[in-house]
Amino acid sequence: MNAAGAETSASSRDLSGIKRGPIVAALIIGAFVSILNETLLNIAFPDLMTQFGISAAKVQWLATSYMLVIGILVPITALLQQWFTTRQMFLGAMTLFLAGTVICSVAPSFEVLLVGRVVQALGTGLMLPVLMNTILAIFPPENRGGAMGMIGLVIMFAPAIGPTLSGLIIDWQDWRWLFYLIIPLTVFSILFAAAFLKNVSDLTRPKVDILSILLSTIGFGGLVYGFSKAGEASWSAPEVFWCLIAGGVGLLLFILRQLVVKQPMLDLRAFKYPMFSLVTVLMLVLMMSLFSTMILLPLFLQNALLMTALAAGLTLMPGGVVNGIMAPISGKLFDKFGPRVLVIPGLALVCAATWLFTQISASTTSGYIIFVHIVLLIGISLVMMPAQTTGLNQLPRHLYPHGTAIMNTLQQVAGALGTALFVSIMSSGSKSYLKTSENPTAPAELVNGLVAGMKDAFYIGLWISLIALVIGLFIKRAKAPQDEVKQAS
Repeated sequence: MNAAGAETSASSRDLSGIKRGPIVAALIIGAFVSILNETLLNIAFPDLMTQFGISAAKVQWLATSYMLVIGILVPITALLQQWFTTRQMFLGAMTLFLAGTVICSVAPSFEVLLVGRVVQALGTGLMLPVLMNTILAIFPPENRGGAMGMIGLVIMFAPAIGPTLSGLIIDWQDWRWLFYLIIPLTVFSILFAAAFLKNVSDLTRPKVDILSILLSTIGFGGLVYGFSKAGEASWSAPEVFWCLIAGGVGLLLFILRQLVVKQPMLDLRAFKYPMFSLVTVLMLVLMMSLFSTMILLPLFLQNALLMTALAAGLTLMPGGVVNGIMAPISGKLFDKFGPRVLVIPGLALVCAATWLFTQISASTTSGYIIFVHIVLLIGISLVMMPAQTTGLNQLPRHLYPHGTAIMNTLQQVAGALGTALFVSIMSSGSKSYLKTSENPTAPAELVNGLVAGMKDAFYIGLWISLIALVIGLFIKRAKAPQDEVKQAS
């Protein structure tokens, strides 16, 4: 392994004069295209149900399968990034995404459309960790905040405009145009990356442990799928129960396996670094809180305030735009002042916004929702990328692929758990309200039941946000260690 260490050092020296601007641009274009796609299709679900004659439960597979594939694939990217160069990973990911988009655009049946979505998800799952790992490789710790802020702009802005853009396209043309318009953007991303993206990764080509891959797939796949189905059905459903059991056992065996093999697929020694561990827990809690809002607000706007899907998308778009603007600003402030002056006020804003959401009613105005949503996303922008950058900065270079894979994977699990948890709390609260109602089938009472359930969910979200705030009090600037040269043995 001494040779590998020498290779790492040489590679690090070679990156000193690299042109970062074109590399970052190539990454951002690819990220924008693939992340935009995550929320672009949801608003077309009613049209798809009509065209293919399928139920709401079946059409949800287009979203569930996307999250499931990413949850399974991201842990494996830590291994793949040590076998394939940056260019091979990124161009391969975007080529897969392009193939999936083409399949979706011409799909004659729901089954073919689902295959296309799975292929798209393969591309997205490969691309996201490469994105963060490349930023860590080409920027020194003191300049990473601004670069990660630009990535944050894309990660938050693209999903925010997805529903609005989708609503406009659906009003203008049929759902296939959601994919037709993505194709040229994806082709441009591939050509731009082919011209400007450079190799920045260190290839060590560790031994491939098939058992680790199998356990990772069962563990993370079982948890993501189980939590996703719990949000659609109930926690007591046999399918949910057995998936969560299989996922939990698979994850435990996967962890034990990584601790005993010489070359782990996902190196859990990243958790020896306290700031990385603290930030990982913070991001888990924060993502659960964020997903509570992302899943509940569209339901409230459409089912309680009786907005159209397009109007709901337009109502939520200002928050996404402000968040996109704030992401690079918070990155620059992070480089200058460190994480504490951003993370603690940001978490306080998240708590304040979540409390304001607990005050909603059937007479709440759209202006109130827009204002509170903006406050929430300003808080998120002050926390998300500064906290992640702080945690990853403490890792030595050889752990970058593992750190980014761990963080991205656990965020996927947290997203699925948050969605299931808050949907089930909302449903339970609504049922409890309607049981005490004198006329539970009246439209007004159905709306009041929905609002009651949402308030219950937001109160739980408030407690989770307060936990995040407490964790955030311990965040501090992390020093990046020198890359460790492993001894041969």
